[in-house]
Parts: sequence; structure tokens; C-alpha cells
Amino acid sequence: MKIKLYADENFRKPTVEELRRLGYDILTAYEAGQANQDIPDEEVLAFAKQQKRAVITYNRKHFIKLHHHIKEHTGIIVCTEDHHDQRLAKNSHSQLTTHISLDNKLIRVNKP
Repeated sequence: MKIKLYADENFRKPTVEELRRLGYDILTAYEAGQANQDIPDEEVLAFAKQQKRAVITYNRKHFIKLHHHIKEHTGIIVCTEDHHDQRLAKNSHSQLTTHISLDNKLIRVNKP
């Protein structure tokens, strides 16, 4: 199964590009026309679900809280911001390859 991701507007483009290089199908908020609109996190998660994509974000606090309140979603990956894009992509890949499905899961990718 190919993992499909939705990168919120704050997620770094170089990390998106590195994840794409690793084979991930990623739609960014900018590409979806969803950037710079102050869209609430609940709506970001709903949009990702509609697109059948897991959200990947640096917004750990809010999306962890959403995970506990919204039980059905297509996955949430919360990352510690890391300006070493290759390392973050590699760490994300390591976490993601251990799951068959991301549905209703919260994945934490921490900076080493």
C-alpha cells in the first residue's frame, strides 16, 4: 500500500521533496489551494480524510489533541521540527514503514 500524505501549510517544502524522493505521494496545502486561509485544524484533518491522506505536521500540540477528540481519521503524523530535511524524511519513513494502515493512528516523529 502506498502511503498518501497531506502536508499542512507549515510543513517544510524541502522535507516534502525528500519524502517524495523516498516514494511518498504527498499533497501540500499550497498545492490543494488550502494555504494562507487560517483554516482550523479540524477542517485540515477533515480535508485530509476526504482526500484519503494522513496529515503530516509540526503542529504537535493541536493535532495530538485532535487525535484524542476525533476518533475516525486517516492518520496524523506529528513531527518535531527539524531543519535537517533528509534526517526528518528518513525518520518519518522509518516510522511509517512499520504500519500497514495509518487509519485512526497517531505517529510521533521526534528529532534525535
